[in-house]
Amino acid sequence: MEIARRTLERWLGGSGVTSAQADRTRVFRAGGRGRFGRLRGGLARADRHGKVLLVSLDSGQGFLSHLGMTGKWVRRAAGEAVPYSRARLQLADGSVVHYRDPRLFGRIEPHPAEALATLPAVRALGPDPLLTPLSGRQLQDALGATRAPIKVALMDQRRLAGLGNIHAAEALWRARIHPGRPARTLEPAEWNRLATAIRRGLAFALAAEDGEEIAYVEEPGTENPFRVYARAGEPCPRCGTPITLLRQAGRRTDLCHRCQPARRRAR
Repeated sequence: MEIARRTLERWLGGSGVTSAQADRTRVFRAGGRGRFGRLRGGLARADRHGKVLLVSLDSGQGFLSHLGMTGKWVRRAAGEAVPYSRARLQLADGSVVHYRDPRLFGRIEPHPAEALATLPAVRALGPDPLLTPLSGRQLQDALGATRAPIKVALMDQRRLAGLGNIHAAEALWRARIHPGRPARTLEPAEWNRLATAIRRGLAFALAAEDGEEIAYVEEPGTENPFRVYARAGEPCPRCGTPITLLRQAGRRTDLCHRCQPARRRAR
């Protein structure tokens, strides 16, 4: 999502919105499609908290954008066809910024710019480790009371905002922690390793993925920059043991059983 924030900031900061259109899809709820169509103005700021983008225009209008699993913002020349385009921002320079979402899991909510930061969907989010890097103790305070598997806990946006399936798996591999361990069984040294792993993993991902627009690993032709995610059957880059695929809460988890041994301790 930080890549999406940066690209929207670059595109809209360089050229204001002159008109907007939206298709009738579930991306918009409760009159949001009509309000989106009235968006006009230059960029005032583009913020992000967790997986939520908050775009404010100098007209006082704004919108919240959540990409879901397959959504992305892309910029194209006027008249260029964009498959699965659900909404469009026409820019003063003649280009068009499209919201593209094949599976319609994302959402767009127009709101007054001044209201964006206080929306219930934003206030319900936990701390964002990219905006405020957490210490091991702070991470433990946020997640350490739950019996949920640590990977599932890391993805709970109410506890910790911004980590998705990929970054949770990568951080746990870096920290040498099995993703199935109940969060409450982690020791202070493990929380410290995990906090460091989250910071380094996010920095690595931003450096590897920063470009003109988001490229999802699952898309054909996209290079996989990650160490373990979607590499089941390949050798672990640290020890050479074949990477294993598990399923947790309906999502894939890639791990190395040698680097990330399962261990349970009761409390």
